[in-house]
Amino acid sequence: MHKIFITGGTGCIGSVTIYKLLQSAEVKKIVVATRSNNVAPLKLWLGEDLDPRLEFVTLDVSNYSEINRVLQEVNPTHIIHLGAYQSPDCSRDHMGGMEINAGGTMALFDAAEKLANLQRFVFASSAAVYGMRSMYPQDSINEDVLLAPPNHYGIWKLAGEHLARLFYDNTKVPTVCLRINTTYGKGRDKGKTSAPTNALKAIAMGAVQGKLMPFEMPYQGRENYHFVEDVGAHFAACALQAYDGFGAFNIQGETIPIPSFLELIKKEAEALGMGDYVSLSIVENAPPNLFVCDLDHTKIATTFNGLPLTKISDGVRQSLLEFKKMAEKGTLEYSKPAS
Repeated sequence: MHKIFITGGTGCIGSVTIYKLLQSAEVKKIVVATRSNNVAPLKLWLGEDLDPRLEFVTLDVSNYSEINRVLQEVNPTHIIHLGAYQSPDCSRDHMGGMEINAGGTMALFDAAEKLANLQRFVFASSAAVYGMRSMYPQDSINEDVLLAPPNHYGIWKLAGEHLARLFYDNTKVPTVCLRINTTYGKGRDKGKTSAPTNALKAIAMGAVQGKLMPFEMPYQGRENYHFVEDVGAHFAACALQAYDGFGAFNIQGETIPIPSFLELIKKEAEALGMGDYVSLSIVENAPPNLFVCDLDHTKIATTFNGLPLTKISDGVRQSLLEFKKMAEKGTLEYSKPAS
């Protein structure tokens, strides 16, 4: 039976990952390391009564000595490392981003090397490890291209991948790095690429309040989209399925132009009777999307079994319905972006 230690477990991706992990009878306990102790994101997926297999520990990944102590005490069979500063925080606070995203990751790998029962380590990397899309002449980008992160967040994630490789070399514990791009859907409320989700929230909130809430995308170009439940399923599968070795993988997703994504939102909103509350556009002279698109996910699809790839239209429709329910209950958090 598995005992899973997960950092960042009360964040967007951590919460949905836990939701997916709990669907496995092999999972005996999940120890959730959290800095905030805010379980509201978990309740989005699990309801008010959290699963008794969950145990919580207050932990800041920048507290390196505490990481070592807690990990030795928990003695997990699996580790999923999601805790990190996101892009805007890393841009605002370079040293803090390095301390948490690089230093905390290094501390966790160092502590994990001492664990006798560890069977798997899964690290949340990012498509930010790639360079700008213009660097690559090919139609799709696989995991073997030149890496040139466009911001500090990407630099720290690439450092994490190298630490993961070194950890595998030292321990031979199977280790997986998952490169995530734009995740959208329930629970997504932070980060530079939360804008597509906020566009959906604006419509749902407007429909419930009976007023138009215009939303402008802050960047332009093309974008690689992952439905949030798919991302959680990827992390759960890569933790629990048979795997041997070290690998970095693009999570499955679909790339389309941002105007096409906004059109899909409009179409699905109209089908759900929310069409009168759609006012979506792109900021005039918006900068290009910072992160690479057109990611090739052949490698992960052929390595792990049964990974979902939700059509964008289906993911948008599900998200609109979820957000409308939340808005009706008064639990939808949405702040209009600053103009």
